[in-house]
Amino acid sequence: MPPLGRFLIIVGLVLVVLGLVITYSGLFSFLRLGRLPGDIHIKRDNFSFYFPITTSILVSIVLTLIFYLFRK
Repeated sequence: MPPLGRFLIIVGLVLVVLGLVITYSGLFSFLRLGRLPGDIHIKRDNFSFYFPITTSILVSIVLTLIFYLFRK
C-alpha cells in the first residue's frame, strides 16, 4: 500500500473515532458547538431549518490556525 493511502486511511479512522467520542460522551459538552449565538434556527409548523453559521466560522478559524502552525 502506498504511504499516502495508508496515511489517509489512518487519518480517516482517527476522525471517525474522534467523531464518536465527541458525539457519545460529555467530554466536549462545555464547547456548546452547534448552539452558539448567531446560529440560524427557524422552526415552523411542518418545517425546521438549522444553519450553524457561527459554529462554522469558529471551526474554520481554529482549523486555519492549526494548519498554519503545522506548516511552519
